[in-house]
Amino acid sequence: MASWVLSECGLKPLSPVFPRPRTGTINPSKPRFLYTNRSLADLKRLPFDKFSSGCFRERNWGLKVSAPYRVVSLDGEEDNKVNGFNGVGGEEEIEFDPASPPPFKLSDIRAAIPKHCWVKDPWKSMSYVVRDVAVVFGLAAAAAYFNNWVVWPLYWAAQGTMFWAVFVLGHDCGHGSFSNNNKLNSVLGHILHSSILVPYHGWRISHRTHHQNHGHVENDESWHPLSEKVYKSLDGVTKKLRFTVPFPLLAYPIYLLSRSPGKSGSHFNPNSALFLPSERKDVITSTLCWTAMAALLVGLSFAMGPIQLLKLYGVPYVGFVMWLDLVTYLHHHGHEDKLPWYRGKEWSYLRGGLTTVDNDYGWINNIHHDIGTHVIHHLFPQIPHYHLIEATEAAKPVLGKYYREPKKSGLLPFHLIGNLIRSMKKDHYVSDTGDVVYYETDPQLRGSSSE
Repeated sequence: MASWVLSECGLKPLSPVFPRPRTGTINPSKPRFLYTNRSLADLKRLPFDKFSSGCFRERNWGLKVSAPYRVVSLDGEEDNKVNGFNGVGGEEEIEFDPASPPPFKLSDIRAAIPKHCWVKDPWKSMSYVVRDVAVVFGLAAAAAYFNNWVVWPLYWAAQGTMFWAVFVLGHDCGHGSFSNNNKLNSVLGHILHSSILVPYHGWRISHRTHHQNHGHVENDESWHPLSEKVYKSLDGVTKKLRFTVPFPLLAYPIYLLSRSPGKSGSHFNPNSALFLPSERKDVITSTLCWTAMAALLVGLSFAMGPIQLLKLYGVPYVGFVMWLDLVTYLHHHGHEDKLPWYRGKEWSYLRGGLTTVDNDYGWINNIHHDIGTHVIHHLFPQIPHYHLIEATEAAKPVLGKYYREPKKSGLLPFHLIGNLIRSMKKDHYVSDTGDVVYYETDPQLRGSSSE
């Protein structure tokens, strides 16, 4: 009868706030649903449009999220918003916190990647070696044949890039993603890396440390942040050189000799703190191979003259070093949003890996074996480089906003130089305390890192 009267008056009875349970009773202080780390689609299914603001205002529901819940009050004004859901069916983009623990596990990402992406084809890997070595010798022969100052700058740019491509193949040997044959990986790794003056095992071991500790302030090995204490202990010249382009792009040989500021050791010394006692024989082998290559270069300088060797090998080597420093730095810096670094209990392998950055290098992507597709590589270094793009596309739905889509490059990635310069101007050190930290800026250096 009451319903008929209300309908005749043009009114509808109010819907109940909670559906009637089949059994038992509902304790209003303990709601039947608590959603944390849910997707937008999940949140839309919550009956927030039925919540009265008077029921929930100024109550703590124990939700550990970076932004407070918001619901819509009876007068239609927003009270609180939930992860972009405004309670009326609309969406609002809110700031994403990259330091928040992800709602997925490493196994979830692994399961999303097709099984064939994990398969290592040694013949396919070898085909890239043959291709790159043929291009290297072809470029050198062409430059020596023409031998004029119109060709030399073009040769240096091209050959420096090819040296970097050769390094990436040796890098795959070091990860074991080249093939399942450890002897093949080791032999080719030594040949490829020694040819560009990289101690294969010495670098392989320190790079393994980098992957195992990526995103950790103290334990990371490659372009990790300086703590405020270490940063302030540096003299003014060192600070200026470290954060003023192009000097940081020449750091790799120094890193091989003495590591980064605040750390000690050498990639050539088998007794270095970088290595375990069981790894000393490997380090000695790599150092001997490096020495043999250096001796070969000295012999070639007598055979063809030091100037010719400088033009054919020396300048391209500098180009390779600049490529290596640029790419490895931008794997972990330069994004338009600040990305976290971790310490202590806040660090995990997954959270550290999710702070790495993919970059698009345009025409160079294929030449340097898609090394810019770096997030999935950091999480799963066993995946061969020729499967990284497919694996990344498959993992994106799981990663969600934790994956930052790279800006599309033109033919050549000139936009990344701007990313590097901008980062060098503001990313100087992190706090000595705190388990989740972000780069801070030294005002005295802010204007010194320039083009």
